[in-house]
Amino acid sequence: MGSMGSWVHRSMGSWALLACACLTAMPAQAQERRKVYIDQDCAGPGGTDMQAILAILNAPDTDVLGIGVLTGDQWRDEEIQHTLRLLEIVGRPEIPVLPGAVFPLISSKEYIAKWETLHGKISYQGAWNYRHTGAVHGPYEIPPMPEGAPSIAASEEAAASFMIRMVHKYPHQVTIYAAGPMTNLAVALTLDPHFPELTKELIVMGGVISPVTSDPQFGPAPRREFNFWMDPEAARAVLHARWPRIVLTTVDISVKTRMDKDLIARVTKSTTPAAQYVVKYAEGSYLWDELAAVAWLDPSVVTKTRKLYIDVSIDHGPSYGETLAWAPGEQPGMGEPLVEVLDELDKPKFYDRFVVLLTRPTPPPHP
Repeated sequence: MGSMGSWVHRSMGSWALLACACLTAMPAQAQERRKVYIDQDCAGPGGTDMQAILAILNAPDTDVLGIGVLTGDQWRDEEIQHTLRLLEIVGRPEIPVLPGAVFPLISSKEYIAKWETLHGKISYQGAWNYRHTGAVHGPYEIPPMPEGAPSIAASEEAAASFMIRMVHKYPHQVTIYAAGPMTNLAVALTLDPHFPELTKELIVMGGVISPVTSDPQFGPAPRREFNFWMDPEAARAVLHARWPRIVLTTVDISVKTRMDKDLIARVTKSTTPAAQYVVKYAEGSYLWDELAAVAWLDPSVVTKTRKLYIDVSIDHGPSYGETLAWAPGEQPGMGEPLVEVLDELDKPKFYDRFVVLLTRPTPPPHP
C-alpha cells in the first residue's frame, strides 16, 4: 500500500505539473494566432468577397478581430446584411461587423456618368451598375436576400474607429487585409495618421499592371482595376502612408485562377455549413480576393514576387483611377511606396489549399 500510495503521489504530482504547464502555455498559444482585420466590400451571397472571408475565418491560426464593410461590388448596407448572415451560417456571430463608407471620398456615380461622356464607358462599376440580384438600386435599399435575413445586427462602431482601436490595443500585431476600395482605410488615416505604423502589414487585392488576358473588361483600359478605380483618392492616400509592409495581389495574377466546375465539385464533397454555402452560391469567376487571402495564409502558393513602386492616378482626365507602376530606379520619387507584388503561383497547390480552407469546419470563437 505504501508503494501504491507513493506511486499515486508521484502520478498526481506529474499531472499537476502537466496541467500547470498547459495553463501557462495557453496564453502564449493564443498570442500566436495571427490577428487580422478584414476590410471588404462584402457582396453576396457567395462570390469572391465571401469566399475570401471564409478562407481567413476557417484557417486554424487566425484571430479575426472584425470585418469592416464598405460600398464596392454592392452598396454597404446590403453587404452588411450578407456578412452578418454568413457569420450566422458558419457559427461565428460574435465577430464584429463594422459599418464603413457608403460613398468614395470625391468620386461618385453621378460624376463618373459625366466623365464617361468625355472619356468613354466603364463596363463594371460595382454597386453603381451591377445587377447582382435584380435591378440596380439605391444606396440604402436592401433587396430580398436569397440566403435569408440575419437575426444579428452590425456594430455601432465605425470601421475606421475600430481599426485604429485594434492597432493601438495590439501594436505591430494586426494584419490589415483590404480587398475592396480603400475608403475606410483613408478615413482611418485622417483620424490617426500614425495608425499604419502600428500595424504588422497591409495585404491588398487591387491594381493592375500588364495583364495577359482576353477579358474585355481590361482590353480598352488595361491599367484600370475596380478596387483602386472606385475611390482613387483614397487608394493613393493609403498607399502613400507609412506601412511596415505592403503585399499586393493584382489583376495580373488573379486572372490566372478560376472558380471552375472541377473546383466547385471538390467543395461539394464537404457537408460543413461553409462549404455548402459556397456551393449554393458559387460563381464561375476569377479568384480575386481568395488568392490574396490564401497567399497571406500560406505564402508558399506563390512562386515568384517582384518589388515595384505603385501609385494610383488621381488626374481627372482619361487616366483617372488607373494603376501606376515603376521598376526600382525608374520611380518619380514622389512618395510612392515600394510594394511586394505577387507575380506567379503554384496553381494546383493554391487550389488544394483553397479547397481545404473552404471545406474544413469553421473554428469556434477564440478566448
